[in-house]
Amino acid sequence: MTPVALFAYNRPGHTAAALDALARCERLSACRVHVFCDGPKGPADAAAVATTRKVVRDRAEVLNAAVVEREANLGCAASIVNAVTDLCAAYGRVIVVEDDLVVAPDFVDYMLRALERYEGVEEVFQVSGFMYPIAHPKAPDAFFLPLTTAWGWATWARAWKAFDRHPADAADALRDPDLRRRFDLGGAYPYAAMLEARLADRNDAWDILWWWAVFRANGLVLHPRRSLVWVGGMDGTGTHFGTGDPLGQPPVEGFREPALSGVPRFPERVAADPEAFARVTAYLDERFGEGSRHLANRLARRWGAMRRAVQGGP
Repeated sequence: MTPVALFAYNRPGHTAAALDALARCERLSACRVHVFCDGPKGPADAAAVATTRKVVRDRAEVLNAAVVEREANLGCAASIVNAVTDLCAAYGRVIVVEDDLVVAPDFVDYMLRALERYEGVEEVFQVSGFMYPIAHPKAPDAFFLPLTTAWGWATWARAWKAFDRHPADAADALRDPDLRRRFDLGGAYPYAAMLEARLADRNDAWDILWWWAVFRANGLVLHPRRSLVWVGGMDGTGTHFGTGDPLGQPPVEGFREPALSGVPRFPERVAADPEAFARVTAYLDERFGEGSRHLANRLARRWGAMRRAVQGGP
């Protein structure tokens, strides 16, 4: 049995949608679902936490799920890291889902097939279920990138051993401008700043530590050409995003249908796909990286010139 770890806290609506989507997945019977409910941070969270736990209990029997209700609040990072570590030690692998994710019906099948196929391939560190809304060729159904994601993913115990909660070499390594730029995907996303904030305890992100571990090991991640995961935490209920969807995702209704056609066709070679990587980094750069800042600066300059022309000022 492959464990599926789902993490919930104080969002009953999101949690219900996540569990219902998981229940629709093909081959879920080959998995053992574990739902981890974090404890409240204080009295203000107690009611929402209690409602979320009721949502989980009401669906636990259908999912044949083991439910863990934490008395204390561990926080997102500790909750995920501790559970992934324990489940990898017990089962050798784990599939990870959070409470704001709606997965497609073929999500679990894709994960199980990929976990089996690449279990002994040392350079493959993760299987990702998420893909940005980018047009990729229809074949193969997945490709390798030197990039992790945190929205619906899986790994093995042999890969998770590289994860380090306190990477002692990171701060010094990030002073190398070439390494820093590679870690930022050529300036497409400010990962280095995120990692520095994590090292200084200014955020509670676990996924930047995982990206650092995979990056340092020159690891690869299998990504689907079309996303099998919809991220719903862009509505102000999450920790790291406000309102609006910076990912530009399609409507959630589409994730009630399979994302891929039949048995997924995996890449013939275990190597990064340079064309897919170029498309992904260009997308990230436009929305989050240097490209987006350059565009904002150009628009600001253009607006300033238009204002001066109208007002007749300098």
